[in-house]
Amino acid sequence: MIRSLALALLLVASGAAAQTYDQDVLGALLDRPGWVPEAPIPYAVYRVQHESGNSIRARHELYHVVGEGDVERGRQRLAIAQLFGYPPAGELRLGDELVLPARPRDFDLGALAFAPYPPIWTGASGVEKVVLVDKTSQTWAAYASGHLVRWGPASTGAARTPTPTGRFTMNWREMERESTEAPPGETWLMRYVMNIHARRGIHLHQYDVVPSGPPEGHGCVRMVEADARWLWDWSDAAARSRAGTTVIVQGSEPAGTPLRFVDGPDGPRRALVALPADPMRVPRGDR
Repeated sequence: MIRSLALALLLVASGAAAQTYDQDVLGALLDRPGWVPEAPIPYAVYRVQHESGNSIRARHELYHVVGEGDVERGRQRLAIAQLFGYPPAGELRLGDELVLPARPRDFDLGALAFAPYPPIWTGASGVEKVVLVDKTSQTWAAYASGHLVRWGPASTGAARTPTPTGRFTMNWREMERESTEAPPGETWLMRYVMNIHARRGIHLHQYDVVPSGPPEGHGCVRMVEADARWLWDWSDAAARSRAGTTVIVQGSEPAGTPLRFVDGPDGPRRALVALPADPMRVPRGDR
């Protein structure tokens, strides 16, 4: 059920990668408090398998292992697989492989424990609030005086309509807005809209469809509702007396599923996002 595997590239559930995030499940995970261990979390490869060749029994066996003998607890713990882009546990198929915490107790940690971001950003210690969007990993993070306070999945613009990179500030915001990219006869509703590029109409916003694979958007940054709501409350729009919250967009669009794990000396390890040395020295992206 648990085995090691050389990670030449990326480990994903074979043929069962989720197409979009379940925002209700993800919201509960992202809002869940919990401590962050000092040492990195060890990961392992779990395989959905059973000698009977039956997918239902194979999933039941996986629940049993992850739940330390308690099938229902295992089913609930497997929800964190969606943080890594995997499908809901009930959709796993025979032969699928997932990279998950090696120790069952680590499944109960808060979302920050599984972040692909370092907990401290030294170069941002003098900046009250910084938001970073990483296109390569299709994730985002918020730092307060250099300390990681939130992260989550994101979906940026597709390769043909990329999200611009560079340093931005939050301009205006709007609770609800209809996208101008919608085809005739359709309405694409965005919520918690936070603009970072007024001329091009680039926003961070909630959207009902947030892909877990390659980005598909028209330049904006899609977020799940729990994250967009949190960021709306935490960040600051521009005002006469101050600039809005700094937003850094970096990286490039992945051609396939974003890289989430790499091969380490003792098994899989989280692929970490590299941060710029000083966020305020990143060239502006709206000029």
